Amino acid sequence: MIESLRLADFRCIAGLSLEIPEQGVVFVGKNAQGKTSLLEAVCVLVRLHSPRTRRPNQMVKFDAPRFGVAGRVWGRERRVDFCKGTYSLKVEGEERGTQGEYLADGGLVVWMGNEDRELVTGPSEGRRRYLDFLASQIVPGYRRALSRYKKALQERNALLRDGRGSGREMDSFTKLLVEHGREVTAGRAAMIASLEKPVTWAQGAVGGSEEAVGLTYKAASGDDFEASLAMVREKELRQGMTLVGPHRDDVKLTLGGLKASDFGSEGQQRTLALALKLGQGELLREQGGKTPVYLLDDIFGELDKGRRERFLASLPKGAQVIVTTTNASWLGEGMDLEVREVSGGTIR
Repeated sequence: MIESLRLADFRCIAGLSLEIPEQGVVFVGKNAQGKTSLLEAVCVLVRLHSPRTRRPNQMVKFDAPRFGVAGRVWGRERRVDFCKGTYSLKVEGEERGTQGEYLADGGLVVWMGNEDRELVTGPSEGRRRYLDFLASQIVPGYRRALSRYKKALQERNALLRDGRGSGREMDSFTKLLVEHGREVTAGRAAMIASLEKPVTWAQGAVGGSEEAVGLTYKAASGDDFEASLAMVREKELRQGMTLVGPHRDDVKLTLGGLKASDFGSEGQQRTLALALKLGQGELLREQGGKTPVYLLDDIFGELDKGRRERFLASLPKGAQVIVTTTNASWLGEGMDLEVREVSGGTIR
């Protein structure tokens, strides 16, 4: 899947070029040495997405004007350059004019990080991002609809803040908000409906016991987005912001019928977070037509030996796995990968 990776001025990494084995690799080293940046670069190269920031300029090495990420991915040479707010995107040396064109024939990614427990215990924003990243990879038109919804929301909120929440301009952005918001909600709801079975399987496989998992999409706008906006219009004018819509939706997660964030143990919550990502991978394989690459960012330190072994056994056979860790002592428990040491942004 990922055959090679080349970086220039990406995060703390001034430059590197490396080949990645077919089965994957383990990057080991102390914290703040650049391990996670390697996974982030793969995610950017494959999906133009960083799980760490929504601001590409933050990925540019300090005092450098730009960053570059390139490599051979799913049999094709791809390159991403970013400078002064603008991307330059190439596949096999040919320019791709838009991000959608670049992603149209790209690969699939599952990112797992130690912070994933926040999917269960944290605020709704993390669960929305989880669904958006999944849907953007396999639902036609979803990424475009989400981008247009966010732009319409930004403009509509600006009008409300400025006291211009009525009139033709406001009606225009409200129409766009409803049009693209409905598409976003439909895409997310479809993902939730498809996820329950693979997530339930993964929860049992990693946790080692049968637990009934529930995933319910909670649309803040109810069944009729346009009607909901009309109902809160006066309140929006007073508060200066859009109060209903996909930007306020959530996912209810339950274990055995009880809310997982309130009644699940820490171990159950951490297992459910892993199950959400494993379920994501299964859905990508099923609907995306190819096996995703699995990027595992320092997740093993918080898992006991049993959960760690069951998790490794649950990864798809033949999937490429790229791992970061501060301690590789767990290797051999179902995973036999080449180990490379990362220190100060360099690899050996």
